[in-house]
Amino acid sequence: MERIRQIRPYDGLAVKRAEEKWRNVAKPLHSLGLLEKSVNKIAGIFGNENFTLDKRTAVVMCADNGVIEENITQSDYHVTTAVALAVSSGNSNINHIAENFRCDVVGVDIGMKEHISAENLLSRRIADGTQNIAKGRAMSVAQMEKAIVTGIDMVKNLKEQGYQIIVTGEMGIGNTTTSSAIASVILDLPPKEVTGRGAGLDDERLQRKISVIEKAVAVNHPDRNNPSDILSKLGGYDIAGMTGLFLGGAIYHIPVVIDGFISAVSAVMAVMFHKNVKDYLLCSHVSRETAGRKILEYLDLQPLITAELCLGEGTGGVLLLPLLDGAISVYHSSHSFESLNMERYVDYDSTDNRRK
Repeated sequence: MERIRQIRPYDGLAVKRAEEKWRNVAKPLHSLGLLEKSVNKIAGIFGNENFTLDKRTAVVMCADNGVIEENITQSDYHVTTAVALAVSSGNSNINHIAENFRCDVVGVDIGMKEHISAENLLSRRIADGTQNIAKGRAMSVAQMEKAIVTGIDMVKNLKEQGYQIIVTGEMGIGNTTTSSAIASVILDLPPKEVTGRGAGLDDERLQRKISVIEKAVAVNHPDRNNPSDILSKLGGYDIAGMTGLFLGGAIYHIPVVIDGFISAVSAVMAVMFHKNVKDYLLCSHVSRETAGRKILEYLDLQPLITAELCLGEGTGGVLLLPLLDGAISVYHSSHSFESLNMERYVDYDSTDNRRK
């Protein structure tokens, strides 16, 4: 956790050089919108406007949540196990999508209930799932910090292996309950305004889920200004692990992609630990989950994809990669005003904050 103190803002000069590079491309200024801003941000993260994203991976944090004993899900922890095994075998949803976009996939057991052994599933188990947040704290502060450090260490190791961008993913039955509980606290909103149907609930079970979250917040009394208190009392090991991935991105200067709602909640936790983490976040899509847009608005981030996604596993995050690839191909192209013997456009919007 000491490494969090190393976090600094991204390189603003590299961002300006990237903006200038865009101005040389023969096209209407700012015409790739949020994609241009994303490319500029990546330049700032690397401190180099002449970057590539040739080696990329999705990290899927798998964990179980004790709150499922409250009957707030359609399925139980066996589904977490099944999907984790599918990820490790290369046959889950994330694997099929990632394969199309040259993206590796790493599955991580950071706290599943069942002990399993699979060749491509990293064992970073903190415990056999969390405790039931409706009855008390999800995990100890020490366990939470260990999960965060696990995520930070993964970024360090992935950078050493040459990876240039990381997509966050998760798998864990009950994790829309834990993330909605956290969202309720950080947004200071009643649980009913931030809680959705997750993987699919009828009206009766949705109301039960809301009641369980209300009980969890009341029982634990989390301090909404203290990320450590919120995360250890209401979170899951998957959320804590992804929080570590976002912190690690800021420490080791690698862009980290927010997937959906659960991932975005983890990003908020990371930003609460250190405000400059925001400089290292890339936002892929807005989740269909009830509080999906609210969380992104809290982070003041705009999604590039609006497609009512809520699959998880990092699938929405990986779908950002081909959009970035397209923008980067234009960014690095020789299709310039100079090559066409054309005058550059005048940037009349240069003082518009939306263009910064």
